[in-house]
Amino acid sequence: MAAVIAARNEAGVIGNLIESLHQQDYPEELMDIYVIPNNCTDNTKEVASAHGAKIMTCTGEVKSKGTALSQFFDYIFSENDVYDAFCIFDADNVVDKHFFSSMNSVIESGEKIAQGYRDSKNPNDSWISGCQSVFYWTLNRFLNLARNKLGLSAALNGTGFMMHADVLKKEGFKTFSLTEDIEFTTQCVIKGYRVAWAPDAITFDEHPLTFEQSWSQRKRWSTGTIQCFERYSPQLRDRVIKDKNRCSFDMIMYLISPFMQVLTCIYTICSFIILGMLFITTGIWSNALTIAILIAVGGVAFSVIFTVMVLWLEGKKISDVNNISIFSFWFYLMSWIPINILCFLKPIEIWEPIEHTQNIKISQLVK
Repeated sequence: MAAVIAARNEAGVIGNLIESLHQQDYPEELMDIYVIPNNCTDNTKEVASAHGAKIMTCTGEVKSKGTALSQFFDYIFSENDVYDAFCIFDADNVVDKHFFSSMNSVIESGEKIAQGYRDSKNPNDSWISGCQSVFYWTLNRFLNLARNKLGLSAALNGTGFMMHADVLKKEGFKTFSLTEDIEFTTQCVIKGYRVAWAPDAITFDEHPLTFEQSWSQRKRWSTGTIQCFERYSPQLRDRVIKDKNRCSFDMIMYLISPFMQVLTCIYTICSFIILGMLFITTGIWSNALTIAILIAVGGVAFSVIFTVMVLWLEGKKISDVNNISIFSFWFYLMSWIPINILCFLKPIEIWEPIEHTQNIKISQLVK
């Protein structure tokens, strides 16, 4: 197998990732590590090489991670076609030592594509990194685990996933949106593949420290999801109608989420306007205010209970996350609404990298 890392100005963190890959309990002679430096203005290439990674230099313009990966696979299948499978990581990750052996077991079970467990490298650093950590723990359990239990396809989360060489040789890796993970998942579902869930293959990911960084990152996610819906919804619909394919129906529901959030927002605003007109004509403003306060307080309380439940289900302690995150997760979720509205009005056009600064080794996370 090969570990594949697309990197842009990641000299400060990529060494820890490569070290964690060298510490795998998978036979070292059966694994290579490739780094794809692109648009770098620092010494990412030199740091990666010094830690024992092979370097693949991009030959064309790279506007996104998907472009870098596409160029890598074109190169590897023409120049060094010896790998059975590829595991994709982001440069800011560190990887549990059982990752490759766990993915090897998944391959031996007959699966061709699999998503590993995306854990957090820095849930305690800020309230926003804590919220985003809870968000991914929620996705692990209520999206990927739930889908797997129902025989549906899990979703690739951008990092910590495996693709068999057979799939890539047959289908290629050509993505066009700002979210190559969601797009490749959609392409696979249309072509009849399923993304397996591999919870024992754990990757620790660095989350944004500021709300501004998280806002920018999530705008890219939402824009990419909308792009995928516009491009692939007809094919998914055909698979549902002609083949009664449950995974395709589930994928439509996944891609339609930004639209549903905006429609829900419009519906809520219209409801308040209608209720406001009703209260004006009936003169019961005091009751309206009481109801609004009860709904707001109840919503925040439910969010706190839900957050604590997610921590408990995922085996985390309350002290494992920034305490403010427990009480602000509702705000993080609500902020998706203006993000999605903005993505419809003015979608972003280029991929903007998030600076990674948390120099954390795998030994600091796993004892």
